[in-house]
Amino acid sequence: MIAQRFEEVTKRVIGSQHSRRRLLRGLGGGLMGAAVAGAGLRTASSQDATPTASAMGNGDVAGPVDIGGRSLYLNSRGAGGPTVVLESGYGNNGQIWDTVALPSNTTDVAVLPGAAAFTSVVAYDRPGTILDFDHLSRSDFVPMPRSATDVVNDLHRLLVAAEIPGPYVLVGHSLGGLFARLYASTWPDEVAGLVLVDAWYEGLREALSPEDWAAYVRQGLAVPPSLVADVPDLERVNFEAVADAMIRALDDHPLPGIPLYVITAGLPFDISEADLGFSPDAWQDAWATAQDQLAMLLPNARHVIAEESGHGVHVEQPELVIEAIRQVVEAVRDPDTWIADARRVIMRP
Repeated sequence: MIAQRFEEVTKRVIGSQHSRRRLLRGLGGGLMGAAVAGAGLRTASSQDATPTASAMGNGDVAGPVDIGGRSLYLNSRGAGGPTVVLESGYGNNGQIWDTVALPSNTTDVAVLPGAAAFTSVVAYDRPGTILDFDHLSRSDFVPMPRSATDVVNDLHRLLVAAEIPGPYVLVGHSLGGLFARLYASTWPDEVAGLVLVDAWYEGLREALSPEDWAAYVRQGLAVPPSLVADVPDLERVNFEAVADAMIRALDDHPLPGIPLYVITAGLPFDISEADLGFSPDAWQDAWATAQDQLAMLLPNARHVIAEESGHGVHVEQPELVIEAIRQVVEAVRDPDTWIADARRVIMRP
């Protein structure tokens, strides 16, 4: 049984030393290691009542939505527009944006409820994603690996099926930032703003040496084959193909002239050479270069450094992400506020 196999894998591979923070760092950063190899399992969507499509986007509703033969789990909160769409990092489900992801003793407000205080917000689970080993994807299984195009097509079908009104402000963490940008290039008329939270950038390929990039691409699919055979539904992508997809999309349809807010982690990745397969310093330098390049993608973009956060800014300093979302939402409602408040930009020294 898969559940029995999961328990065996958890005891053997994960061990008690791997905390939720380890999972957030390893998954969201696009580094799929053996420490999370048992977490795919089955989804929980069958346990929830299916809402009517028209109910989504109108207040607080959560449940699976049929996108054509299978379901994606959607959580919709708040009211008003534009609608904020939260796209999680590699391997993380939609709960990463919610209160359950925060430390139990914190007074912080999570991004999902925080943004829902001033506009409509939706989060969803991509197939094969998790928060931790007690919170698995509630969306239906699909074969892995997946392409970036698969991901954004799923999101588009979800928003249509659930009748989530546009325009959208897309908020993407890590690899979710690339998915958000790919969506904006694919359906530019639907997207009114972008918030990129320590987001993944295809320019990492040029910022790293060819050898280091090759090692990184291998990491993207680095779940031991024996575990993939037993638990095939972990989210996996090929980063070479992801980079190519984004470059092709930008060649065909450059990003529209919309507000762009880039948030960069101020603390380095907590990662070892054994995790990466190459020097962490090389990775950190490439990531910093990529963040600066992201902030130059559109005129008048804002770039803030989250001085107290590592890669999981949306969990460690959610108030920064909420404020970035607020500013972009205000700019969609009143474009004059974007230029007038340009003084808020904090660039890397």
